Amino acid sequence: MSATLELACADAEVALAPGIGGAIAAFRCGGEDVLRPSAAAALAADDVRGLACYPLVPYSNRIADAILHFAGQRYALAHNFGDHPHAIHGLGWQRPWRVVSHAAGHALLELRHAADTAAARAAWPWPFVATQFVRLAAHGGGVTLLARLALRNTGQAPFPFGLGWHPYFPRAVDTRLGFRADSVWLNGPTQLPQTCTAVPPAWRFDPPRTVQVILDQVFNGWSGTATLERPGHLRVTLAADRSCAHLVVYAPENSGYLAVEPVTHQTDAFNRSAAGAPDTGTRLLAPGRAFSCTMRLFVQAGP
Repeated sequence: MSATLELACADAEVALAPGIGGAIAAFRCGGEDVLRPSAAAALAADDVRGLACYPLVPYSNRIADAILHFAGQRYALAHNFGDHPHAIHGLGWQRPWRVVSHAAGHALLELRHAADTAAARAAWPWPFVATQFVRLAAHGGGVTLLARLALRNTGQAPFPFGLGWHPYFPRAVDTRLGFRADSVWLNGPTQLPQTCTAVPPAWRFDPPRTVQVILDQVFNGWSGTATLERPGHLRVTLAADRSCAHLVVYAPENSGYLAVEPVTHQTDAFNRSAAGAPDTGTRLLAPGRAFSCTMRLFVQAGP
């Protein structure tokens, strides 16, 4: 079992698990879980998928068939999710992060990827340094958890990249989700996007509503904020900066949680961009350059 790192402010507390994918293991406010509590078995087994939130770096979601097409080259990536046919969520969630600094209300974590062996290049062909700054602060009638991801290219060649987070939230039958989006992707059988369409009525959450459908979709042009609330409980507002122009909502059947994931690009964006698709969210990081994005979770007493 990896050690956790504790942050505290007012009546809120956060537990970080740097050794388990740089993840957040717990976020509680006033004794109530803001994020899905991590399972004891997941903590004992260092299983990041059972934790509360983890960073997505240097890409989110799937790369089709674990093959990356970029600048006229074909890069074979590792199948990093069991027998799933695609590479998924980058490598940050499957690596330990180093604690650079830690105080009562904030911490800075770092991940270095050298791409200096065949196995390392299969995880990601280019070297980089990623940092994640997490801060807990009380203000404005509530508590805010801020997470900032930064990625710096430490190699000699540019590469495509994306960033994001995978936060899980508790879900009850009366939990209401709210956000606005322009369009949504319909997926194929292995969750790759096939058709972009207007958001159907059953998938619209403006105004907020309970989640009564199964979802694992990428929404485009979302408003940049999403709310989760339950009568008599905390109200959570997720806000991401403008670079996180896409939102993944994952609501599996018969589960006590849902994931609301702000990300910078669409699923399989790099391959789709290489094939000429517009507006995928693909960005290029030049040698020596860096890019960052921010997510905030603002928590206050519910209605």
